This record gives sequence, structure tokens and C-alpha cells, in this order.
Amino acid sequence: MDSLKKHDSSNSGRQDTSSDTTEEENPDLCPGFKDVDAFVKYGLGAVLSATKASAGLPQAGDEYDFYRSFPGFQEFCQSQGDKLLHCMSQIMQHHGCRAHLKDHSTVTGLEERFDLVVDSNDVILERVGILLDEADGVNRSQQPVMPAGFQPPKIVVSSWNRKGSSSGSRSETFKLLHAKNITRPQLKFKEKVDNSNTPFIPKIFIKPNAIKSLPSYFSNKQIRKERPEDLDVPAALADFIHQQRTQEHVEDMFAHPYQFEVDHLTIPENLLSKPEPQMYRPMAETKCSFIHNLEDLVALNGKLCKLSEFAVDLEHHSYRSFLGITCLMQISTRDEDFIIDTLELRSEMYILNEAFTDPAIVKVFHGADSDIEWLQRDFGVYVVNLFDTHQASRALNLARHSLDHLLKHFCNVDSDKRYQLADWRIRPLPDEMVQYARSDTHYLLYIYDRMRLQLLDFNHGQPGLLQSVWNKSKDISLKKYLKPIFTEDSYLELQRKQKKSFNTQQLTAFRLLFAWRDKLARQEDESTGYVMPTHMMIKISEELPKEPQGIIACCNPVPPLVRQQINELHLLIQEAREMPLLKEVPVELISWRTLCVREGGCTCGLVSFCSMSGNAFQTVCPSRVTVAHVQMGSYPSSDRQQVENATTATTVLCCKSLNSRL
Repeated sequence: MDSLKKHDSSNSGRQDTSSDTTEEENPDLCPGFKDVDAFVKYGLGAVLSATKASAGLPQAGDEYDFYRSFPGFQEFCQSQGDKLLHCMSQIMQHHGCRAHLKDHSTVTGLEERFDLVVDSNDVILERVGILLDEADGVNRSQQPVMPAGFQPPKIVVSSWNRKGSSSGSRSETFKLLHAKNITRPQLKFKEKVDNSNTPFIPKIFIKPNAIKSLPSYFSNKQIRKERPEDLDVPAALADFIHQQRTQEHVEDMFAHPYQFEVDHLTIPENLLSKPEPQMYRPMAETKCSFIHNLEDLVALNGKLCKLSEFAVDLEHHSYRSFLGITCLMQISTRDEDFIIDTLELRSEMYILNEAFTDPAIVKVFHGADSDIEWLQRDFGVYVVNLFDTHQASRALNLARHSLDHLLKHFCNVDSDKRYQLADWRIRPLPDEMVQYARSDTHYLLYIYDRMRLQLLDFNHGQPGLLQSVWNKSKDISLKKYLKPIFTEDSYLELQRKQKKSFNTQQLTAFRLLFAWRDKLARQEDESTGYVMPTHMMIKISEELPKEPQGIIACCNPVPPLVRQQINELHLLIQEAREMPLLKEVPVELISWRTLCVREGGCTCGLVSFCSMSGNAFQTVCPSRVTVAHVQMGSYPSSDRQQVENATTATTVLCCKSLNSRL
């Protein structure tokens, strides 16, 4: 402590002696320091000293418990902790953030305190970014971007096909978040998008590179044609009913088609030994082909099947679609880049399964978690032998794990993220967006080489660390796409995330609005955020407006579907206001669920067609099940196996009523 005091006094003395001359040079810039660099250097030293001091504190466990037994240590921790909280509160208050870290009556738990700090950091760092951009001469809005939930997102609309001042001009400040006057690509899809509240069934019907053959349900076209189309139910549900009637195993419908192949994949020795990194070609010297018809797609698949590796990335759109749409696929080889129009070729993309599931070909992705699911959902494409550079970055303990950082670290390339939120449904694509899309995969194979080399060097030439990256990549390739499922209790999860305390009327309104939003989003094929953003839904639930105009007043700007459905929304709020008003919602309304247990035989087989929330199930077949109320997250051990054997699905149907229609 004495050394710290001496350090502080020496620094304060240095500031006093130099303050006169410094302030004369620039009185508004870092008083006490000659320039910004000096201030940053001093501040960095102080931060490092504080970090080092905090690292020297006893760690949690036996060591801390031992020191904690001394009253002097407890008093010291308490006093220093109060000082730190006071300092943090002052900083947060200065930036206009909620700052009651020490007020135990205001902030009740450690988790909420942590959330306050996180939200405040978001605000402060955003302001820092704004000021840095202003210093660099970049014009940005003077208003800070608040964390999600504080204010509605602003949608910037830009015309993508506006002609420049000259025919050869190229926009240097082209930015696009949401394009206007775009024909919805879903209208041109050969297969209608299935937004039904039913489980996702893999779209695969042919299985290239198979070790274990595809179940007959998928490969036998005759069986698929025999599904009961005459029923007034979604196609996926009709498939499910037919599956039960033909007594096929339910697991086959929902299993990963390439589970066996991925599990038995063996990484060859040449991929676990030191590679010779192959330098990428400059983008200007690399051919780029745009694939927009079936003939070109077949030719591309033939090229890919002859390679030993290629890089892949996807561009996705989720705002004007319920499930989301994969709009573009980028593939890069060592010699060529390809841009595939997946909107035009959506029904033919399965052709690429021949290359994507070939275990002899490495598919290099960065952050493939979502890409794997999108490939399954939209195209029925699966990946065998995946290498995820994001997992490699984590294994190498790099400073950051984003693709931007890898491009800078390995290729000294500054990525252009102006189009990160662009509307990729636009056709034809502007040249700027094509170049942006290419850059995501163009350098990835070289990064793949460099990272494998570093993983081996990091582990003294042993392949253990590199093998762990392959194993984690295998786990990612086995991810299965799951459709968003609506249940009667789905709204509770969102309510818990928002950490809102509602009375019975408000909670009823929130539940009704949540169900209305989900239903309308599925019908119109729009995202729930487009139909009604969550913060608006919370605002309406809290205010419970008596008139339609009050609902409109809670929305700024007013979503189009809210304006169209204002009368229905008004009736929902009226229904909520008629509920008995209780300040505290009974626990049983929140923490209890219904457990579905099979009882005897069910002639239609839909007794296992249950909706799941957490670890509990809801009754869907009142005539054939025993209902047992259990606390969420637990159930009797005697019923555990029966629950695990039940198939989670999506809708509430009655066995008897459905049987009468069969």
C-alpha cells in the first residue's frame, strides 16, 4: 500500500510541475499531460497495476476461506469493496447509467449488479467508439446506441439501385441495412416454407457418401407420396401421422442423417502433421464466378469433388422471414471464388451434398454453428469433415476470435464491415456487396494452413491440440436444426430473460400478445421482431391501454402489422384487464408444468406428440395420458424413462378427434 501511495504522490507531483506548460499548449486536452499518448500511457500503467494487484488476492477456495477466517481480512475486503463500488457508481452516474451498486434495497442480487455493470460498459464503450470515429473524421450519430431493450432499433433504409453522379462512379460510403421495394423471395420458392408449429424433419432424400444407408422413410419416394394429404394439417404433421401408421421408428425422422459417418470419421495423418501454408492470390487476380443456374451448380459440384479442401460461408436474412432465409453461399478454393445465388437455386442446393459430405474433403468454416443449421433447414445439406477456424482461434488463445481479427492477424487485411447488416435478398447484388462476400472466404484456406501450423507448434509438435479442434468441429457438424416451437408457457422464458415483474393482468396481456405475435409471424412469414418488437410488447403489457390509440402510442414507430391488427390487439388487452388484479403472480402459474406419461396403447400414436418447456411436458392427448403436476426441471424417477422415450413435437391435438379424421 505504501508503494502505491508513493507512486500516486510522485505522479501527482509530476502532473503539478508540468501542468502549466501543458495547459498552455492545449488547455482542453488531458490537463496535466502533454498529449493524449502520455495520458494513455499513464492510464494503461494504472490499469495494469490494478489488474496485477487484483490477481494477487487470494483465490476462491481453500486459500480464500483461510484468509476469510481473520476479522482483519474481512474488514479490509469490505472497506476496499465499498470504495470500488463507490468509484464504479460515480463513473456510471457520470454517464447517465443506473448506479446503485451499493444500495442493497435497490439492487437485490449479484446477478442484477453484474447486469448493471455490463449495460453501463455497453453505453460507455459505444460512446468511446463514437468519439474515436469522430476523431477519425467519420460522421456518426451523436446519440449513443443503448443496449438492447433500452430503445427500439433504428432501421436505415437505402435505395440499392440509385444511379451515381457518373456512370463510372463507385460509392465509397455505401451502407445498407434494409432495402425497400424488394419482392419477397419466398413467393418464388418451389417448395412452400413450413412455418407450422411442428418439428423439423430433415429434407434429405438421397444420401451421397453413405456408410449407413438412409432410412426408408426418406429414400422411398413411394412412401413419401402416400402421406395423408387430404388431412387439414401441415405437411410435416401429415408425414408424422403416416410414419406412425406405418410403424416406422420415430428416431429415424429426427436423427442426424450423417451421425454415423461423422462419428466414424478418422482424420488422416497428413492433416495432423505440419502443413506448408499456401499463400492466397490477391482478390483482383482471382477469378470469381456467380452461380445462378442448375448447369453451373452441377459444374461447381464436379470441381469441388476433385479438391482436398475448400472454404465456405453463408449470408443470411432473418428480419422479413419467420425462420430466416439463406440468401447467398460463398465458396473459395485455392484458385477461384464462387458466389452461389441460393435464393434462385434453393431447391437444387442438395446437389452439393456430394462434395460437402465427402470425408476426404475438408470444409473450412469460421463460426459454423449457425451455418450448419441453416444448410440443413434450407437445403438439406450436411457437412462431414469440418474444420472451424473459430474453434482453432479459441484453442490458440488469440486475443479475439472474430474473422476480422484473424484476417488482420494472419493476412494483415482490414475487413470492411459496412455490409454486415445488409439485406442480402437484393438482386442483382451491388459490386460492393459481392466483394464483401468474397472476402469472407477468400483468405480462409490460408488462415486454415497457418492455424494448423500454430496449433502444432503451440503443442511442441504433438497433434493433441490440433486433434481437439477437429473433434470440436465434428461436434458442430452434428448440430441439428430445431424449429422454434410455441407452447402455452413459451412466454415465461422471454419474461424471465427480460426480468420484468408483472401483476396478473400484465402477465396475461404479455401471454396473449406473445401468442398473437407468434401466430401472426408464422402466417405472414415475418420475424417476431418485425410483427412486434419485444420492447413494444412489454410496454403495452405494462401500460394496458384502454383505447386502441393507447396501443399505437406505445409503439414508435408503429409496425405495419400492429396498425392492421389494432382492433384484435385492443380485444386482447381488454381480456387481460378483466383478469382479477393481484400484485404478485401465484407461483403455480409460473413454475409448474404438466407431465405427459403414456398410459396404455394409443391407436393413432400421437400420445408422444408433446410440447416441451425446459424438462417438462404438456398434455396433448387427454384421453390417453395420465396427468401429473411436477415442478419445472424435475419429475419422478419412475417416469424419467417414459419421458425420455417420448418424442418432443409441436402441437396440441386430441387422439380421439384426430382418429375420427383418419
